[in-house]
Amino acid sequence: MNNFHVNFVKNSNSLAGSAVKTVIGTPFTHLNRVNSTNIYAMEQLQAKLAEHGAAFFADLQTAGKGQMGKKWESESGQNLLLSVILNVSSLNIGHQFALSAAIALASWDLLSLYIPSELTIKWPNDIYWNDRKAGGILIETQISGGIWTYAIAGIGININQTYFEEVKQKAVSLKQITGETYHPKELAKELCNHLNKRYHQLLQPQGPEKIITQYNAVLYKKEQLVKLKTGNITATYCINEVNKNGNLLATAGIQHQFIHGSVEWII
Repeated sequence: MNNFHVNFVKNSNSLAGSAVKTVIGTPFTHLNRVNSTNIYAMEQLQAKLAEHGAAFFADLQTAGKGQMGKKWESESGQNLLLSVILNVSSLNIGHQFALSAAIALASWDLLSLYIPSELTIKWPNDIYWNDRKAGGILIETQISGGIWTYAIAGIGININQTYFEEVKQKAVSLKQITGETYHPKELAKELCNHLNKRYHQLLQPQGPEKIITQYNAVLYKKEQLVKLKTGNITATYCINEVNKNGNLLATAGIQHQFIHGSVEWII
């Protein structure tokens, strides 16, 4: 499933069939402190207290989740921490990566308004400025009776934080790039608008294909040589693209295909 965490449930407690006409960001809930916006959103969904479009923004996460079980570091009130509920019942389950790409593109859309250049999406869905991480995405999806019903898209973007204890030089914030201070909550609402546009683009005929094409247009290190480590072997590859299944295609003599989690970038 690549960059997705899947909850299989026999009987969904969610509001199946909710109208996707609801604008993403409606309602918009501001939480001062929460364990994880993704956990909170999933609990609200399964308790039938929220449906498609609901957005949950937090000043502080005490157990923020990143990719591959990693912790997301964030100072209170300094960053954009947002989860939104998406009804994906009209999407084919094979379009899971297209959804991930759409969420990444919406985040890129937002930041590109403030960052003039060198902004890319690092496979599978991290937002990078030069060689430093500005944001990350975690999508948790719910499947009921073999049907893909809902997805919780969690997005973390570094906004005003200027010191990162654990990741040090690997992270970067919008303030570090531009020198300006921003309002994370207002940026989160702005992000909801971009998410809504990308989500509806995804629902259009040929939408998934167009999303992946646009994703590859801003792919980190595309057509550049990079070192990738698989197991105990490190080799130099030319990054080609990411396919519709979310696998990275890269060439080292011949073209190789990598699934998420199978390769480490040496940057």
